Amino acid sequence: MELLKIILAILLPPLGVFLQVGLGKHFWLNIVLTILGYLPGIVHAVWVIAKNK
Repeated sequence: MELLKIILAILLPPLGVFLQVGLGKHFWLNIVLTILGYLPGIVHAVWVIAKNK
């Protein structure tokens, strides 16, 4: 399941974060980071998924 979340985090970073933590502060932060730049959104999403195993 974690591998699927990481793949989704690479394709759609906010979706990967949503599946891991729901509609919390990390989700909204990831939305902003993804809008500002796709790569920061991916890095944050993978970090959230790896941290919250």
